[in-house]
Amino acid sequence: MNEETKHTEPVTEIPQGDLREKVIAAIKTVYDPEIPVDVYELGLIYEISVFPVNNVYIQMTLTSPSCPSAEVIPGEVEQKVKEIPGVSSVKVELTFDPPYSQDMMSEVAKLELGFM
Repeated sequence: MNEETKHTEPVTEIPQGDLREKVIAAIKTVYDPEIPVDVYELGLIYEISVFPVNNVYIQMTLTSPSCPSAEVIPGEVEQKVKEIPGVSSVKVELTFDPPYSQDMMSEVAKLELGFM
C-alpha cells in the first residue's frame, strides 16, 4: 500500500491504548484561564474511556461548581479530542462528585503553582 491510497481507505479502529494517549495529549492543551496548568495535570479529569470504534467518554469536574469557565472548559476538552484523526464521537460529562480538591493535582501542577 502506498501513501496515496492510505488516505482514501475507511478509518479503522485505533488501538485503545494509542487513542487514550492521544486523548490525554489533547486534553493537556486545555487550560483553566485563571490557572497556568492544564486541566489534566490539575486533576480535573476523573475518567477517560475508549470504546469501539474510536468513541471516547470523558468524565471531568471543575475547580468549583461556580467556576466562571464552566461553559468553556468542557466544550474545549470535547473539541480538542474531536480533532484527533479517527475519533468517531466524544462525550464529555461534568460531575462534582467527588468534589474537586487540590490533592487531585499532579506533582507537576503542584510544583508549577508553588504548592511543593
